Amino acid sequence: MDVFVVDAFTDEPFKGNPAGVVLLTEDRPAAWMQAVAAEMRHSETAFVDVRGVDPIPLRWFTPVAEVDLCGHATLAAAHVLGGDRRFQTRGGVLSCSAKDGGVELDFPADDLQPVEPPKELVAGLPGVTVLEARRGREDFLVRVASADEVRAVRPDLSVFARESARGVIVTAPGDRGADFVSRCFYPAVGIDEDPVTGSAHCTLAVYWGRELTRSSLVGAQLSARGGIVRVVLDGDRVRLTGRAVTILTGRLGC
Repeated sequence: MDVFVVDAFTDEPFKGNPAGVVLLTEDRPAAWMQAVAAEMRHSETAFVDVRGVDPIPLRWFTPVAEVDLCGHATLAAAHVLGGDRRFQTRGGVLSCSAKDGGVELDFPADDLQPVEPPKELVAGLPGVTVLEARRGREDFLVRVASADEVRAVRPDLSVFARESARGVIVTAPGDRGADFVSRCFYPAVGIDEDPVTGSAHCTLAVYWGRELTRSSLVGAQLSARGGIVRVVLDGDRVRLTGRAVTILTGRLGC
């Protein structure tokens, strides 16, 4: 079966978020997919059934777990397949279309609720002033004072791994042309820091859309690799747009 490595949410090689993409031409068990994802060691590997079904079956695995929603690996899969596509996933039917030299993803908007920042979570962000927190379907969102604080944060990942949420999004108002900035940490699913997180922007779009009273925004994820995600909040949906670059193509030998 064909396998690819694609850098998503970037137009530069070795930037953005790398994803594996495996084109399935026969049935394989989940344990096999998990083993391949562990071998690939990207934050997610997408497994796409290319046997002519519409919507196209799509699953995502981190090195240690299957996940319900993943933006960058969906972008990578759409980039490999080309054209307008619909995927059947654990997160529902997701539509992708070519736009502005990249791919636009139609994803569900998050449902955010204000929460008192858990003491353990605050303790996991030493040297950072937590201004407020929200709880989404899967992640905590934590707002801090500035983009520089987001860049400087050095979290205690052992604390995050014990939280009930999938992960923690740290965010602040943007600078350098971005409306907002973020970093995302998911040690509970085997990802210490995710370079660029499409699913987190379903949360960020809702939060910053309300804060800035705008529906169209640009987010910058300030990981070491970095990446840009353009978001449009449209009712209960979020449209995410990004570019991608194919880095490697090959064949699985098992």
